[in-house]
Amino acid sequence: MAKKTIIFDFDGTIANTFTTLVKIVNQLALEFNYPLVDELEVVRLSNLSSRDIIQQSPVALHKLPFLMKRIKKELNSKIGHLSTFEGMKDTLESLYERDYILGVITSNWEESVREFLFRNGLEDYFQFVYSSNNLFGKHRTINRVMRNHELPMAETFYVGDETRDIESAKKSNIRVVAVTWGFNSPEILQQYQPDYIINHPRDLLMVIDGDMIMA
Repeated sequence: MAKKTIIFDFDGTIANTFTTLVKIVNQLALEFNYPLVDELEVVRLSNLSSRDIIQQSPVALHKLPFLMKRIKKELNSKIGHLSTFEGMKDTLESLYERDYILGVITSNWEESVREFLFRNGLEDYFQFVYSSNNLFGKHRTINRVMRNHELPMAETFYVGDETRDIESAKKSNIRVVAVTWGFNSPEILQQYQPDYIINHPRDLLMVIDGDMIMA
């Protein structure tokens, strides 16, 4: 029987990048001519899909790629010093001890993610880290990973915190676990009908072990 594989998103799923990301966005507000993001705006955005956030962005469409590139550069310079969400390290250790295959697909730089994993004592748990540059094309990277590692769809799970993670996993025909401790709210995640929704990293053990009923 093939081993089960769990592919993780990084920001908002493994790494708690939220506060740092908001600071970066606000630091760039004057340069790119958009209003500062406050707590109310964060709540509003968390209830929007990834596509709606782009469509409603106050930044001119032709400037968005440059803004995204700057945000990515600033965030990656700080990723190595960030930490995991509470309970995530113990969960990853338990999954590793169960002999599951663990990997990461991220929009960040691979070397930055590997530095984060090393600094947090997680580097031995993951068999692969892939970087995906296309905001809404992560399914292509998922498909490439599955081909490269000969992963069967029936035994592969994707874990992420945004609506675009759900969309990507569905396009790749693998089961998707949406997490509520990241960016998107439980309400908007539910609308995209993931196979599972979990509220704490330890709940992932029940999903992968087959003890949790599908959403």
